[in-house]
Amino acid sequence: MELVFLGTRGYIEARTGAHFNHASTMISHRDRSIRIDCGEDWRGRCDATTQEAYLVTHCHPDHAAGLRDGCACPVYAAPEAWNEMARWPIEDRHVIEHRRPLRIAGMEVECFPVQHSTNCPAVGYRISAGEAVLFYAPDLVYIEDREAALDGCAVYIGDGATIDRSFVRKQKDTGTLIGHTPVRTQLTWCQKLGVPQMIVTHCGSQIVTGGKTAVELIDHYASERGVAAMVATDGMLLAL
Repeated sequence: MELVFLGTRGYIEARTGAHFNHASTMISHRDRSIRIDCGEDWRGRCDATTQEAYLVTHCHPDHAAGLRDGCACPVYAAPEAWNEMARWPIEDRHVIEHRRPLRIAGMEVECFPVQHSTNCPAVGYRISAGEAVLFYAPDLVYIEDREAALDGCAVYIGDGATIDRSFVRKQKDTGTLIGHTPVRTQLTWCQKLGVPQMIVTHCGSQIVTGGKTAVELIDHYASERGVAAMVATDGMLLAL
């Protein structure tokens, strides 16, 4: 399995050469590829020259708005996301039901609900190809059924909106938690469930403007937990 991090920036104003485009990742196996998310930075660039399909995690602009004008290849999303994308001119639509694996481009794809936003419900994707297994969740407070989602994963690719500051808040009317869990907490998930590596994407201002200091802080938290950590940058290539 091969990963290309096409974009790694969250929904923030700050951007650098390392974190310029909204988070989007290509995953390939045996010359077949799928791409996760296509935010508004990618609008007008949603061609089908390299990937067989798009997967959408949720409908916030930095994850799905690049598809507003349609797409030349199939798009897969959970029912909640299709409710938001109902009027978009996407011709080849596929619904991924929670916890029902599908075979897409020669890879097994299973979506897990994650708590992030009540207005735009989100999912994370568990993707398997050969012996390689990863979980990708760029925006979240927590993963529902986290043990099953991360079981046997070689890599967890998670939310870099914040390293150690709390971006989680509680809705007054429902008490539902929304927002972003810090990288530090996500590393603890990996530690407890035996996931050896975390890759940080969807980077917020603390990482994008923090440079070497931010990377060193993540390395510190990762080392404390016995987990390898890496901050993804635009264009980064990784083989599993």
